[in-house]
Amino acid sequence: MSAAMKQVPWDQQLARVLVRPLAATAIRPNHITLMTLLMALAGAGLIAHGPDTAGWGAGIFVASRFLDHFDGELARLQGTSSKLGYYLDYAVGGIGYAALFAGMGICFYGSLGVWSLVLGGAGSASALISLFSNLEIDRQTKDTDAGEAVGYPGFAGFELEDGIYLIAPVTWLGFLEPFFVAAGIGASVYCLWTIVQAVRLRAKS
Repeated sequence: MSAAMKQVPWDQQLARVLVRPLAATAIRPNHITLMTLLMALAGAGLIAHGPDTAGWGAGIFVASRFLDHFDGELARLQGTSSKLGYYLDYAVGGIGYAALFAGMGICFYGSLGVWSLVLGGAGSASALISLFSNLEIDRQTKDTDAGEAVGYPGFAGFELEDGIYLIAPVTWLGFLEPFFVAAGIGASVYCLWTIVQAVRLRAKS
C-alpha cells in the first residue's frame, strides 16, 4: 500500500465500502450532502432542547458527520464530482457545526449563563469563518475544479475533525457540558490557525 493510501482516514475508508450499493442508483452526491445538513440541524435542535433529548441529538449529529464522507466517495464512483458539490459540501459542514455550537450554547445557558452564549457564539462564528479560510487554503494548494477538499490535519488514519465523534459517547455519559467548553475554545484556536495558514499561503502566491 502506498504512503498516500495510508493517509486515507479510517472513516472515509469505511464510507468508501458502504456507499458502493448506491453507485447504480438515482441517488446523487448532493442528495446525501443535503440530507447530512438536515440531520445536523435536527441533531443541534435536539441538543438545544435540553439534556433529555441531547443524547439523541448527539447521535444524529455524529451520524451526519460520518455520512458526510459518502457524498465524495459516491461522486468518485459515479464520476459526478462537481465544483457545486465541492462548495456545497463545505457550506453544509460549516453550517452544521455552527448550528451544533448554537445548540449547545442554548442547552447550557441555565448552568453557564452568559458564558454559554459566549462559547456558543465563538464556536458558531469560528465554524463559519473556518469555512472561508479553509476554502482559501484549498484554493492556494490545489485546483478546486477537481471537486474535493484537501482535508483536515491528521495522523495515522485519523483527522482532527474525527474528534467530533466523541460527542455522542460523551453526551451519553453526561459530560457534554465540559466537552462544550473545551470544543468552544478549541474551535476558536483552530479558526485562528486556519486564518494564519490562509494568510501565509496567499502571501507566498
